[in-house]
Amino acid sequence: MGHAVSHFFAYVSRLRWIKRWGLMRNAIEENVATHSWEVATLAHALALIRNRHFGGQVNADRIAAAALYHDATEVITGDMPTPVKYHSKVMREAFGDIEHKAEVELLALLPDDLRDDFAPYVRESRLPAEDKELIKAADRLSALLKCQAEIRAGNPEFEPAARQIRARLEQEGLPEVGYFLKVFAPSYDSALDHLLE
Repeated sequence: MGHAVSHFFAYVSRLRWIKRWGLMRNAIEENVATHSWEVATLAHALALIRNRHFGGQVNADRIAAAALYHDATEVITGDMPTPVKYHSKVMREAFGDIEHKAEVELLALLPDDLRDDFAPYVRESRLPAEDKELIKAADRLSALLKCQAEIRAGNPEFEPAARQIRARLEQEGLPEVGYFLKVFAPSYDSALDHLLE
């Protein structure tokens, strides 16, 4: 049986052309596709850590898949810098509405019979609260790692952002984030030769 051509994945693949941290001077360029991969791996890790060490029973595979799509709407909206997005209640609500409409537009690119299958991943509101919590934590963790990489590269512009993000993670106090920061994060400071020892 024949199917109409779908532009969904060709469109989503263009996330690689959308730069993040657009209002900041970057020593290391980051695009939304690279960021999405990192958030997916971090969210998957946080889920497994929660299940192994903190009594969780979350579906790590579903969380990883949802995290891959967590910024997919930015292929339509572009990347909105966090200080702008959360500047005021009005801005947040307006951007929330735009994101919701972008989710609908993105899903509309899929064949009719696959839309319901993809909806739980593309539409963030459909995810269980615990999944959303871990994906958001992974998103923040990814941002902190990016800030630290920029600071190591001699770019002090990211110092205030690093402080704010770390404070937010500490305030949220998720134990799996604390575990990651203690066990895995220090190695990001190491040279390649040391990582292989």
